Amino acid sequence: MEPLEYPWNDAPKTGHTLELAPGLRWLRMPMPGSLDHINLYLLQGEDGWTIVDTGLGDATTRDAWERIFERELGGAPVTRILVTHMHPDHVGQAGWLSERWRAPLCMTRAEYFQARAFSASGPTGASWEAERFYHAAGLTDRELAAMRARMREGGGYGAMITPLPMGYRRLQEGDTLTLAGHDWRVIIGAGHSPEHACLYCRALGIMIAGDQVLPIITSNVSVHPTEPDANPLKEWLESHDRLLALPDDTLVLPAHNLPFRGLRKRLRALIAHHEDRMLALEEHCETPATARSLLPVLFRRELDERQLMMALGEGIAHLHLLVHRDRLERLTGEDGVWRFRAIDPDLARRRRAEHDAPDDGPMLV
Repeated sequence: MEPLEYPWNDAPKTGHTLELAPGLRWLRMPMPGSLDHINLYLLQGEDGWTIVDTGLGDATTRDAWERIFERELGGAPVTRILVTHMHPDHVGQAGWLSERWRAPLCMTRAEYFQARAFSASGPTGASWEAERFYHAAGLTDRELAAMRARMREGGGYGAMITPLPMGYRRLQEGDTLTLAGHDWRVIIGAGHSPEHACLYCRALGIMIAGDQVLPIITSNVSVHPTEPDANPLKEWLESHDRLLALPDDTLVLPAHNLPFRGLRKRLRALIAHHEDRMLALEEHCETPATARSLLPVLFRRELDERQLMMALGEGIAHLHLLVHRDRLERLTGEDGVWRFRAIDPDLARRRRAEHDAPDDGPMLV
């Protein structure tokens, strides 16, 4: 497969912007950890600027925003805060920015209300639902104890974001916003989050993709204790099937890594990657196996405690889609632990033998 095209080799420094098209600017905010950044975007309208995604809700990010306001906006105000989805690196400063500029927050309904629900919960430790879910997934007693401790010590979702506005403007599939002199259509994806908003401008051939399509890493697609029987990978793959209708030379502006062209190539590679992982899981389930015991099939590197929980959610997402496709069955033992078994092990082995796809494990964001 031909490599993706990266029109820019370097990202803007913190506190600065880079113009990608007239009225469209790219900026970066720092993040802790190996990922270390998030890409944000500014779109100029007749009455001021629209901010697309906001960074984490910490003092470092607020200081960087103040430098942007001082240097980069040409004296024009911010008139709209648009957030692609509810993860803290995207919505973290939305409340502060909305209050500072008296600018409305625009999100899809599911993202806004999930953010409000999550921000209302504090570091109270693992709930009985979470305990039951992770026990069913096959975590050991030691791993469950570490999870409880981490939940008690962490500040929770609410500690990573500024308080959200009480009201919002709803984004829906097919909505059109006029920004930077062009129409931008809202395209809704799912799987990584419940109702992720992307913005597509046909005239410019540009899509602001958030975390729905990334060029190097793959977005985390997980099942969580809040919805233990969810099937997010099904929604994610269906979203990518719909995005294949867009031109391959679309300039994709992702939330992480560099802007790129080659949308269809990347979508097909992502779809093939997850299909390959499901084939590997199905083959390994000739004997009933727990989600926890199957993680080495998906992830060939050692996982720390935080990565373990994300990886487990992603592993369960793959297993649930296989159950949905009638290729695995989920058995609940007397101990309350789920074990997944291939419905037709011989067919699973033949599928795997006939398949030729990359075997690199998913990366997480």
